[in-house]
Formats: sequence, structure tokens, C-alpha cells
Amino acid sequence: MPEALWTYDSLGLLVVSAVIGVVIGLTGMGGGALMTPALILVGIPPTAAVANDLVVNAVNKVIGAGVHWKHGKPNLRIAFWLILGSVPTAYLGAWLVHAVGADDVQGLLKKAIGATLIVASSAYFLRAFFEMAGKIRTGNDPNPPVKPLITLLVGVIGGLMVGITSVGSGTVIMMCIMLLYPTLAALRLVGTDLVQAVPLVIAAAIGHVMVTGVDWNLLVPLLIGGAIGTFFGSKFAGRVPQGLIRRGITIVLAVTASAMLGAPPALIGAIALVLVTVGPLVWRVLVRRYSVHLDAPAEQDRARA
Repeated sequence: MPEALWTYDSLGLLVVSAVIGVVIGLTGMGGGALMTPALILVGIPPTAAVANDLVVNAVNKVIGAGVHWKHGKPNLRIAFWLILGSVPTAYLGAWLVHAVGADDVQGLLKKAIGATLIVASSAYFLRAFFEMAGKIRTGNDPNPPVKPLITLLVGVIGGLMVGITSVGSGTVIMMCIMLLYPTLAALRLVGTDLVQAVPLVIAAAIGHVMVTGVDWNLLVPLLIGGAIGTFFGSKFAGRVPQGLIRRGITIVLAVTASAMLGAPPALIGAIALVLVTVGPLVWRVLVRRYSVHLDAPAEQDRARA
């Protein structure tokens, strides 16, 4: 096992997982939305990429949830309904992919990941927008009224999404929690998402490990590189503008999604060019229109007058 870490492929996986770990440490987001497509793009079969990434993600979620549980941040009532819906479908995700029995199961899974990345990219953009507009930070209610049925439905759909592709346990479900419970305090939002994600990701990981198995030569570098990258990313989290990084992730996910869906190189390049050049201009317009940070000085001036 130790000798396997020094192969050319393993060192490459260490670097990839460390870079993604830095992003996770800086923003608290990333996980499967970045790791799974990155593994596929470096040549790992989609089924193996999903299975091993889910195991790594499960370890990271347990650590993060433990910190928030210790400080009493999660809303357990919301987490309960999410878990009730997500765990069964997350476990069944791998079996569903296997049961489809398609001749090109790897290609089918790759397209499913691409479609999920579009959803994740949209969720990243919406989160950045809501943060810029002050919609996340204004919540201060630790226990808003729970909406059981719709929360359960979010769990069912989110669990199936994660169970099939490994993407969405943090980004997409967190966005749904935020939209369903806009008054939920920010720390409660993060804590609730992490706590509900632990059984969700573990169930999905068990399903995929039973169907696909674990490649230790792949898993160990991912665990080590991810831990190192997350540690250093966390150290610099307060010094790097997270909004800028998340907008960059949005572009990366959108471009990666087009590649996963089989778009020709020319179209992928055009999408990247439009997002890199036009995207910042659109964001600037949105900032001028909706940013609470720009409104604050004007309100202060009116107050002084």
C-alpha cells in the first residue's frame, strides 16, 4: 500500500485531490461537484470515480458534522425529514444505475453527472447571488416552522441525485434548505446541511461500494491529498474573497458539465469564453442592482441627514 502512493498515477491523484481540497477548505463547498468530474477527466471510469469519491466525501462530512454538532448548530427537525427521504434513495442510486443494464453504463453515468453539474452550477450561482444580496446573512431564526412533506421530497430527490452521481449532497440540498427556510440562521443552515449529509453520503457510499467496490490505490491518495488540501485551504479561508472563488467554481462546473454531456471541443471553448468574458459583466450589473453592501452607505447617509 505505501509503495503504491509513489506511482506516477497516485501522485497525480494526490495533486488533484489536494487542489480540490484547498477549494473545499476555502469555501466549505466543492466535494463531489468537483472531485467526481475531475477524476473522470483524468481517465477514471465514472462508476469508480463516483464510488471512491463518495467514500472520501463521507469521511469529510462526518468530520464537518461533528464540529457543528458539538456546538449545537444544526436544526434536527429539518435534518430528520431530509434524512428520512434521502437515505433510501441514496442507497438505491448505485443499484439503479446497475439495474438499467445499458450497454454503455459508463457513458450513461457520465451524462447523468453532466446534467447534475448543471443543477449544481446553478445552485452555486444562486448561493453567490443570495449572499451578495444579503439573503443568507439576514436569517436569525434558529427554529423556523418545519414543512415536512416538501422537505421530505427534497430529501428523496436530493438523495437519488447523490446516489447516482455523488454530486449535490452539499450544494444543491443546501440551496433547497435556504429557499425553503429563508429565515434560518446562517450557522444553523450550514450545520443542518452537514448533519443531513452524513447518513445520505454514507448510504450512497455503501450502495456504490457494494456494486462497484473500492479501489484502494485510488481511494488512499484521494483521502490524503484531500485532507492536506482542506487543511491548508481552511488556513487561508479568511484571506481570500470567497464570492470570487464561488463564481469561478460556477464557471468551471458549467464548462465541465458541457464536457460530461459530450459537447464538441469548439462548443466547450465557446461556452467557456462567454462565461469568462460576459459573466463578470452580468455579475457587475447584478451587484449594482441588488448588493446590500452598496445600499448600506446610502442608508447611513440618509440616517445622518
